[in-house]
Amino acid sequence: MRQLSIRTSPDSNAQPSAHSCCAPGGREPQQSGRAEDCAATTTPFNRAGREGLATQAYTKRITLPGGTFRMGTDDADANPGDAEGPVREITVAPFAIDAYALTNARFAVFVEQTGYRTQAETFGWTYVFAKFLPGPLRKASRRPPHTPWWCAVAKAAWNTPEGPGSDLEDRWDHPVVHLTWHDAQAFCRWAGARLPTEEEWEYAARGGVDQARSPWGNELTPDGKHQCNIWQGTFPFRNTEEDGFAGTAPVHAFSPNGFGLYNVAGNVWEWSADPWTPEGPDRRAMRGGSYLCHDSYCNRYRVAARTSNTADSSAGNVGLRLAWDAATPAR
Repeated sequence: MRQLSIRTSPDSNAQPSAHSCCAPGGREPQQSGRAEDCAATTTPFNRAGREGLATQAYTKRITLPGGTFRMGTDDADANPGDAEGPVREITVAPFAIDAYALTNARFAVFVEQTGYRTQAETFGWTYVFAKFLPGPLRKASRRPPHTPWWCAVAKAAWNTPEGPGSDLEDRWDHPVVHLTWHDAQAFCRWAGARLPTEEEWEYAARGGVDQARSPWGNELTPDGKHQCNIWQGTFPFRNTEEDGFAGTAPVHAFSPNGFGLYNVAGNVWEWSADPWTPEGPDRRAMRGGSYLCHDSYCNRYRVAARTSNTADSSAGNVGLRLAWDAATPAR
């Protein structure tokens, strides 16, 4: 597997803008479509380390009692237009949620058993962070004008996350990425699960801590210790990787929150069940931030932060976490 590194010189056109560090949404008209309409064909993937695949699935259902909590924030560092506030009391019913984001290992089992083909595979491309790519592939890939740190890479997908030549060796216990909202829904149906609502996600992510910036409190690195996988350095030019990771981290990295959930801040964005109102059902809310979030630029790893993308969009920093109604039996 090619090792990820982003200690590289900056691209001359990669200037931060007012946009999120997330990949832009939408597909070209000729590439539009819904995942459930795609023909089911077996997706090949590298089987290196396949013997331990089951042990790297990392699934642990945590049942939460529900109740009333204070959702959102009125802090000055909230992102304008994201509707993080006002702070309001929200009551959620009992439900269950996975302690971990969905892993590559577990998604591979789904693909093997169903022959499912993701939308990125059907469309033929997905967005990859530019500095993860070798020079020739980076130069050959189209870049969105407002977020030029993303490249639309042909033949990149969940099992080839940086395009041709990349694989999942040593990343079976990392979160699966390059999944659209429709892909997430397809997996949930197979697993007898669902996506969490935004209210459920934030209730679970707070871990019982009221109105703190992060699940562990207000300080980013208490006692100098990193608590999540985000960007350190100057985005998007240089990542010092002080937290130990350039791209995704294992789903069990860092300490869990008070409810036992891992990586609800940083690592990968997680799709929610909810539409991004008032823009309608074609755009869906995401929570949690990713390894590209940076305190001085896209600080959306905060527990109240939110963003969105179109339901057919995929990128190398977007995954999911499963939820269930409290009474749903385990499968």
